Amino acid sequence: MLGAGFIGDFYTYSLHGLRSRDQVQIIYSRDESRGKAFAKKHGIPQWTTSMKDAVNNPRVDIVVIGLPNNLHLEAVKLAAAAGKAVLCTKPLGRNAAEAFKMLEAVEKAGVLHGYLEDLIYPPKTVKAIEAVREGTLGQITWVRSRETHPGPHSDWFWNKELSGGGVLLDMGCHCIEIARNYIGKDIRPVEVISIADTLVKPIDAEDNALGWVRYENGAIGQFEVSWTFRGGMDLRDEVMGTEGTIWINNFLRTGFEMFTAGGKRGYVAEKAETEKGWIFPVGDELAELGYYNMFTDMFRAFEKKVDPLETFYDGYVINEIMDTCYRSAESRKWEPVKLKVWRGKEKTGRISAIREYDKDNIFVKEERMPDGRIKIILKNKKTGKISQIVKKK
Repeated sequence: MLGAGFIGDFYTYSLHGLRSRDQVQIIYSRDESRGKAFAKKHGIPQWTTSMKDAVNNPRVDIVVIGLPNNLHLEAVKLAAAAGKAVLCTKPLGRNAAEAFKMLEAVEKAGVLHGYLEDLIYPPKTVKAIEAVREGTLGQITWVRSRETHPGPHSDWFWNKELSGGGVLLDMGCHCIEIARNYIGKDIRPVEVISIADTLVKPIDAEDNALGWVRYENGAIGQFEVSWTFRGGMDLRDEVMGTEGTIWINNFLRTGFEMFTAGGKRGYVAEKAETEKGWIFPVGDELAELGYYNMFTDMFRAFEKKVDPLETFYDGYVINEIMDTCYRSAESRKWEPVKLKVWRGKEKTGRISAIREYDKDNIFVKEERMPDGRIKIILKNKKTGKISQIVKKK
């Protein structure tokens, strides 16, 4: 485990708690006292302040990267050189150029690589993606994904040189990949328009961002991210298709609410802002945020020598889309997504759900009116004229 911080904690609890037979053998931390304390807390036999020693430890099969963004490339290169499987937290790189170097390194070394995008693994999301792939919603036209909270927990996130960007990079990566999974990761992202601004925090990077990613088939992936949202962490997704809709709330409003006038205080949930009044605990945070499912997928892939659901290639594509978002925020116009490598469908037709009503008309809509009558809207095939017919109740 590389990194003894917040995400390293989540990762280690997940690995030790779910599969149990998997054991973190060594923890790397840049801070000696923190590494020692982390090892003691999690029952890890060894700790070190040398990243190279941790990666090359003979008992290590898989390297898990939970480090600040500026250290991802160094860690991946070390893992690839050692011939070790490597799993990296999000975002893969500070930019697409870094992400592509990481992809090249692991593919040249021939090692398993997994991109730790936990928010495609929550139980609700897994079930929703399965439903979409089975055709339950028809063709997906629009995915809206939102992640907002009061801001990250460590100083390096707020330093643009170390992190590579602000909220768009930190949380937009989640939302973009969620949309790709619903729309289809084999559908090419073609252009982006985005807004990114610094509205509240005294930082160089953006603290609020909105964006729309257009895919080759016409589908839109929309993201809404903020480091200035008050009230905790808000994770919501909406999926619209030609035959149905899905709404998912993964955090904040999950059906578990508690009121306290100020009794025992302590950790409530990630990014919670208060410990009294109405609070919103999470039943099993590691499960709700997808960590159990994510590591199960990654380790099964390692055992079976297959790719996990999320690989470094996915991380690279996301970084490329986010780079395009930043260009769009500067130009204030639609910008093309420029992928060095595309491994999806070469050509995708436009979304189409047109069906005939009769030999002369195309069906538009049917609706039951308040008086019980059924109104049907039609479009004439030859003239294009819109008309309606009404059926009595």
